Amino acid sequence: MEKLSQFPPRRHLKAGVPLYVEEVTKQARLIYDIEKETLYVVRCFATHKEYEKWYKSFV
Repeated sequence: MEKLSQFPPRRHLKAGVPLYVEEVTKQARLIYDIEKETLYVVRCFATHKEYEKWYKSFV
């Protein structure tokens, strides 16, 4: 969370999904949204395969 508080959102999810994605480790992903001063964690993925499966449901 410290990393997210220091840097603004950098990568927006594609396909019109109003969320951001951040790589937490080499494979883990964190899906989040920021409203005003509050950070909402929507999903966490331990592997890239889990993230891809979830992401493809929007495409």
